[in-house]
Order: sequence, then structure tokens, then C-alpha cells
Amino acid sequence: MHNSLELSMPWFHSPFFNDELLRNLDPQMQSMVKALAYDGYLIFDPEIPAHTLEAAIETLNGRYQTSGRINETRRILDAWSFNQHVRAIATAPRVLTLLQQLYQRQPIPFQTLNFNIGTEQRTHSDTIHFDCIPHGYMCGVWVALEDVDAFNGPLHYYPGSHKLPLFDMSSLGIIGSASRGYEHYGLYEDFVERLMQHSPYERKEVSLKKGQAFLWVANLFHGGSPIRDSRRTRYSQVTHYYFDDCMYYMPMHTDFALNRVDLKKVVNIATGEAVPNRYFGRSISSRPRWLSRLRSATYRAAARVGLRPRLPD
Repeated sequence: MHNSLELSMPWFHSPFFNDELLRNLDPQMQSMVKALAYDGYLIFDPEIPAHTLEAAIETLNGRYQTSGRINETRRILDAWSFNQHVRAIATAPRVLTLLQQLYQRQPIPFQTLNFNIGTEQRTHSDTIHFDCIPHGYMCGVWVALEDVDAFNGPLHYYPGSHKLPLFDMSSLGIIGSASRGYEHYGLYEDFVERLMQHSPYERKEVSLKKGQAFLWVANLFHGGSPIRDSRRTRYSQVTHYYFDDCMYYMPMHTDFALNRVDLKKVVNIATGEAVPNRYFGRSISSRPRWLSRLRSATYRAAARVGLRPRLPD
């Protein structure tokens, strides 16, 4: 019998996992793996102390800002870098242990987002923002720092939608590596809205009690539901996780056919150390050669006319 763990994908994505599921896992883990395989999400208790959740709320108040960029609401990006309570939530032992069991690889918390109100964000898949090779070794964990219900902007999601193909800007006929920032992101959101209308997947909203967590796989389509009571807060934290021995990149600005890969610089929140990009054990440069060539050529051309262009690192 083929061993699903030999494939370069999370084992719950493997076409063979169901053959081995019953004899390899205890009943509780069977239930969790089935949830990820069939629905693309699960709800669980991350066992984070209530005082940690409350301290995260208290110490971040006054820091929430609106940047004005598309897809940016009142949030704090990477508060783990200066807030010990945010870091504690991102590195909760129960979460890391569960992810290790589910993905059979070492989890790497690499980004936190903290919110004080609902995002009302349009439906999307995280794979437009973050992906990796092998595909699938990325997930999000949303922790409710207070009760979340239908009135204060809950998360919405489409169970089973993670089975759809991976879509990026090339799917829309756009050269993502030639675009700037969120220049074409609205087109992607319009596409996803139409995609969901034509898909067999049903939109649902998740209500969580304070301290509960919602885990979703990389390609599950989700977003923020409307805030029906504007007087309500919705304190919550999202942590995104990669897993070890992968190449990490930003799909929105990547074109593999043109040899243009926007590699992501990843720092492990748990250790504070940089995580190397690897392809089946082989190290990959953190700056693609095409970008180095582009930067050099652009700066030379700009210098001739007295300009100083701003290019990505």
C-alpha cells in the first residue's frame, strides 16, 4: 500500500489518507483530520489562559490604525514583535502540538494580525497572499479574544472550497510580478465573488466563545461578515503558520513562467530566527536573481535622469 506521508503534501490532502486513517489515528485525531480533509477547517480549544487573551486586548488598545490600503482595516500587523501576549497566543503549546500532528511537519508561526472590530473583508483564499512549495503547508488560526457572534462581524467561510484549484493573478490574465502592491487585487476579489456564486459550496458564519480557535487550511475561501451592531468590538487574533522545509513565496507578485518568484522572508515567531527557503532540502537565495538584475538595471537607468526609484527588497 502507498504511504501517504511520502507525497509532498499534507497527509489529509493525500488521495490515500482515507485508506490509512482508521488504523493510524486515535478517534479524536481521526475526527480532526477528516474535518480538514472534507471541510477545510476545524474549531478547537487552544488552551490559552484567559488572562493572556485579556492582556492582549488591554496592551494593544490605542494602536489600531487604518492604513487606507485596499484590504486593510483597523488592525495591527505583527504585534508579536513588541507584545509578549500576542506572541504567547501565536506560540501556544496546544496549537503548535496540534499543527505538528495534523501536518506531520514542524509549524512556523510567521505573522500575526490583531483586530478590535470585524474586518468585513471580501472573500478570498490565503493562497493569493502566501503560498509555498510543496503547496498546502500553510494555515491560519483565528483566536477569539472575546465572544464572536452574528452581530459583531464574524468570519464567514465556504466549507469544502479548499478543494478548488489554486488561483493567482495569472489565472486572471495578469502578470503579477509587473504589478505594484494591491493594484489588481479588486479584480481578484470580484473573480472570487463570482466563483463562489457558481460553486456548490455554501456560505457559513462561525460564532466562537472567548478563547476558542478556528483553524483553516491554506486554500479555504473565507472573509469577514458585515458588522450588524456598530457598537460592538470584535477583539481577535489571527496567526499564520508555515511549516518547515518549504520554499515560501508571495503568489500575488510571482510569475513562475517568467522565472519571477517573490520569495517571502520568514521569521519564526517562536524563536525570532530567520527561516531559510528550501526546495526539498536545497537552500534557495532570499533574493531572486531576476529581482537583483531588475534593481541594478532600474537604478542605473534612473541615475541617468536624476531619479531614485523605490523597489521591493
